[in-house]
Amino acid sequence: MEVTERIRMLKRLVLHIAQLVLRNFILTKKWLVIAICTLVVSAIENYTLRVAIANASFENSLLDLSIEELMDIRVVRVSSVSRNEQKLMHVASAIYVITDDDIQRSGVTSIPDALRMAPGVQVARISTDKWAVSIRGFNGLSSSKVQVLVDGRSDYSPIFIGAVWAQQDTLIEDVKRIEIIRGPAASVWGTNAVNGVINIITKHAADTQGTLLTAGGGSFERGFLSARYGGKLNQDTPFRIYAKGFSRDSTRSLSGTHDNEQWHSARAGFRIDHDHANNLDQFTLQGEYFYNALGYTLDSNALDIPAISDRSQRGDLQGGYLRFRWDRALSDKSALWLQAAYDRSDYQFLPVSKYSVESVDIDFQHHLPLFEKHKFTWGGHYRANMTKVDGSEVITFMPPRDTNHFFSGFVRGDFTLIPDRLLFAIGTRLDHNEFSGLEIQPNARLTWSLNDHQAVWVAVSRAVRTPSRSESDALVNLGFRRDAAGVGALPIPVLSTLSSGGRFNSEKLLAYELGYRHQFSSSASIDVAGFINDYSDLRDFGFGAISLSAGLPQHFVLPLILNNKASALTYGTEVSVDWRPVTNWRLHGNYSYLNMHVSASEFAEEFDSLSGAADRSNPRHQFSIRSDYDFSEKLQLNLWLRYTSKIPYYGISDYVTMDAKLAFRPTKDFELFLVGQNLFAENHREFVSDIVPTMPARIPRGIYAGARWRF
Repeated sequence: MEVTERIRMLKRLVLHIAQLVLRNFILTKKWLVIAICTLVVSAIENYTLRVAIANASFENSLLDLSIEELMDIRVVRVSSVSRNEQKLMHVASAIYVITDDDIQRSGVTSIPDALRMAPGVQVARISTDKWAVSIRGFNGLSSSKVQVLVDGRSDYSPIFIGAVWAQQDTLIEDVKRIEIIRGPAASVWGTNAVNGVINIITKHAADTQGTLLTAGGGSFERGFLSARYGGKLNQDTPFRIYAKGFSRDSTRSLSGTHDNEQWHSARAGFRIDHDHANNLDQFTLQGEYFYNALGYTLDSNALDIPAISDRSQRGDLQGGYLRFRWDRALSDKSALWLQAAYDRSDYQFLPVSKYSVESVDIDFQHHLPLFEKHKFTWGGHYRANMTKVDGSEVITFMPPRDTNHFFSGFVRGDFTLIPDRLLFAIGTRLDHNEFSGLEIQPNARLTWSLNDHQAVWVAVSRAVRTPSRSESDALVNLGFRRDAAGVGALPIPVLSTLSSGGRFNSEKLLAYELGYRHQFSSSASIDVAGFINDYSDLRDFGFGAISLSAGLPQHFVLPLILNNKASALTYGTEVSVDWRPVTNWRLHGNYSYLNMHVSASEFAEEFDSLSGAADRSNPRHQFSIRSDYDFSEKLQLNLWLRYTSKIPYYGISDYVTMDAKLAFRPTKDFELFLVGQNLFAENHREFVSDIVPTMPARIPRGIYAGARWRF
């Protein structure tokens, strides 16, 4: 064992020296560094054989890399753009990667808060358990134009018309990275990937071996506890099991009253990965169950329904999923995979709403070489949504129970026009749904690598957002109006209702994008993206014929009918910078600019923040800078400064805030941390619920402490 350890240390030393040299050596001498390191490592390997330890296992993952791969040690690879792994420098898309290190250093306790790190993404907290998350505008509680994935499994709710962020959670330490595509990705991920894709990728079970315990609490984060254990069923089959729970305090209304929004959550899950001995097949099975106890207070000024006497409501959201994936390597350049998933969620907030959603999702993909230098990818997808909605005084579905089927197929070609310099990708996806029929979503992308460290890319894409049951089958009671501006009290109240009239169609986008990346050195890089988005057939409203109710007490009924007469033109730019001035200090900065011009009916411009008033309900400027400083191996300080410009539609002024995390590791496996969130003010406003008319809330300052132990 002494010889093994010495050889291990010697190889580590050589590879470490290689890294240092490669970071600072002039590019013209790269061949010399490779040659020297190859000779040295080769000598070590020969000596290793002579002492009969050729099968030794090395803990350092660098020891599994070739010298050529060492030259690429800093290259970031992503998989969400083409569903095949690519170098970030070669990707013709505006993509940002939030790493597990970024998440741990930030001190965030939820996925939505972690998304604030990415440029072009607006994250606005509405209340304790609700966020509005969008990419490049049209922000709202439902996030209808963003496709949210967990390990490639869609979490787009067919009832909620987007992601339900209260159920998008997992053990935060298990997140490997979050890949965020800003811009259309419909040719790869299908309908509803209009403004972007958020793909949350969790770690392989082999990377989470041992035991992890995390616990803590504070002011807003009242208390949290999580546990994970990773082991092996056999040498080729690692697994993990985990559980977590937390309790978060309620926000306060603008008048300072309690909003009844305490959030209590429990979650447990598992993951099993199997790598077959022949290295050709890989299998993954994972599942999770969660339970959330939630609450809110309805805004009586926005929803006047006499049948709902109690404005403070408590309810629950629970559910879970199972996911299976099989990967098969057909050759070193060809592979296929098959994924199947089952999801279920049950939401109950009586007397306002109660529904259940079940989804079955099957996804298949095959990529193979095309004329040696090129790649061809094709695949298919099937999804079935089974929904059941119990009628209430607020919303009614006809029929209450239904099953909707979705079919799609896609093809994509990646062509190397000039090796390592000019890459061209073109593809399309054909989707069929029961609401709008066949949808065609093509795109074309071109990447020009000026050299090994600079690239320019351009893309043209088409994407659609298809209707959901909430827009085709629902009748929504918007409440009574008992007075009118300039008139005063009405002699007979007016009840407003909302429905589609069976005429709501898909919303469409034609997007033009241009980007530039430059890796100045191993310690500095910049990424710039600009876009022009041309939207058509956006959601708008028209009035139906007013009528007098049949029952008592009598009132007028004024129906609002959904249509697709609105349009919009948006443009903007996003810049992200990464700089390491010294070895132990890293800075991440980003800036986003968004300009929106919306054409819609007067009613939509006045009352619909998701469409007609989108130009006034999204911030024009956002800025963020993160500082990660290591005083030593045991002590680190992480600061995060953010600025968001005003949101005129809700009367929300611009604000600046800061988060901070101080972490101390007395030993390698034990960490103590202190986190402060929203430190610059006692509280501030970020957004207002646009779907469920809850009381507007202030987001408080929060301080919490905790400990993390691995063994």
